[in-house]
Amino acid sequence: MAGLNRSTFRRLQKLQQIPSVWEGDRRPMSEPLPIGSSALSDYDSENGGDCIMWVDGSQGIVRSMDVVSPDTGPEAVVRTLLRAMEHPHSPALPGRPQKIVVKDREIQFFLRGVLQDLGISIEYVPDLPLIDELFRGFQDVVDRKPPLLPPQYVESLEEKAYEVWQAGPWECLADHQIISIELEGFDMGNLYACVMGMLGLDYGILLYRSLDSLTQFRKRVIANESPERLEEAFLSQDCLFITFESAEEDDDIDLSNLPPSEIKPTFGNLHPLEGMRAILYDEEALLTILALDAFARFFRSVRRKLTGGKFPNLSHSYQIPVPPGGDRQGPENVAVTVSTMPELAAKLFEMSVSARNDEDDEDDEEEDDEPLLRDDLVPPNSFLSLGVIPWAVLKDLEDSAPYYQSAQVHTSGDGLPIILIQTSRPKAKAMIETLKKAGGVTGIGFNPGEDPLGGNRFDLGILKTENGELFLFGEFMEEDPVHVEARKKWDGRCKKTKGYCGLVIAMGLTGASRGNPQQKDMLALFEVRSLSPKDINLGTLQLMPMPF
Repeated sequence: MAGLNRSTFRRLQKLQQIPSVWEGDRRPMSEPLPIGSSALSDYDSENGGDCIMWVDGSQGIVRSMDVVSPDTGPEAVVRTLLRAMEHPHSPALPGRPQKIVVKDREIQFFLRGVLQDLGISIEYVPDLPLIDELFRGFQDVVDRKPPLLPPQYVESLEEKAYEVWQAGPWECLADHQIISIELEGFDMGNLYACVMGMLGLDYGILLYRSLDSLTQFRKRVIANESPERLEEAFLSQDCLFITFESAEEDDDIDLSNLPPSEIKPTFGNLHPLEGMRAILYDEEALLTILALDAFARFFRSVRRKLTGGKFPNLSHSYQIPVPPGGDRQGPENVAVTVSTMPELAAKLFEMSVSARNDEDDEDDEEEDDEPLLRDDLVPPNSFLSLGVIPWAVLKDLEDSAPYYQSAQVHTSGDGLPIILIQTSRPKAKAMIETLKKAGGVTGIGFNPGEDPLGGNRFDLGILKTENGELFLFGEFMEEDPVHVEARKKWDGRCKKTKGYCGLVIAMGLTGASRGNPQQKDMLALFEVRSLSPKDINLGTLQLMPMPF
């Protein structure tokens, strides 16, 4: 058993000895302790474990408190006691007790060995009335704490959340494409659904209670305010929210690769005067159930009309059954009208475009120095291939791809020649967004390149976008027989389609779908013109040596 070092011993001896009796104990906690007492100011409420407490029985105050892992040794009791002596919680002052009482023989013997010669009497008692009363009070608070979700609505909330997850609205809807949900018989007005997840980062739905809250938040985000101001803006939103996470709480995993059984929905509320809370009360839970039910029905019925970035004026009405168990008085069904808001979507999109244009104007001088050919589009380690999509499969893909850019393709030959770029879902989504912001893809071609030092020659795959930018998507050795054969087939197929080809961006970089994505993995199809080196007009590009 370790003893106090001499300097600590002398420091404790200098403390004034108080004519009082302290109670001390270590108890397992089945629930995290509630926050609210000054005695808990340094307590991490997310942790459980054993609670160690030292109380001045004469003054009736907690001098120190700690929560430790159950496998922590008895030294933790001493550490908490030393804090009670030297750095007690306010309003207590530093000092040594005259007597300590504990109800655990092991703690008694351990303290006697450590604290000998400090003039502190350490006694065993069967009961600790003050600590017992404190723990009873803690337990009463825990028992009164409301559940995260009303018990009668838990099953319905999770069921409707999984329906939304399986529908996958983020595959078609961007966060500026707002859906209005009008529930009759509720005095809160409309809810406005904002879908998150198109970039594959955070999946969920925000149900705003007002358009003003939605637009003000987006303005502040676009304004690129400081982190402190953005946190304030986040907490000033007025909405209910549903987010989806991995049941294993793995932040690095792409949720789209997980089965529904491994997805966990989380619910909560944001309000300027309440901040964020992960609790839904009865009326909020009921609103969320009805809104999610109506949203899922609406999205499933209009999904095909929302592909390819399209967002027409659509509206449907439903009779949504009220889940049993609540105390709401009224009919068994609620009339709900769900509608797209294309004018608002255009306004929100214009806000973000204007902000980007302002940034572009500020960076004009820097842009003069940018390279003619950008190489920041395709993520490292992506799978690239030159191939073909048969015409029958192409027709299905035109209907199913979350993003589709069409062209008047001449259907001749065995199919449409395509460039396939396969990466992870989040990176694929980011690529698609980059190309959309550039106005889409206007052409695909190959341009010669060379390494003047090594003597190698390359075939450089290049995408051209509507705004005139050129993106490098691949570097192929001209001597590679696999690429030579693929280029020969590519050129022949492009002749048969009268110069038309395509770009397919797919997810599923790992596993069985690598190099062979299924139709559900293909997130974007761009039908474009094929470009010759003369169309690209870059000449032979040379590999620049790295400076030393």
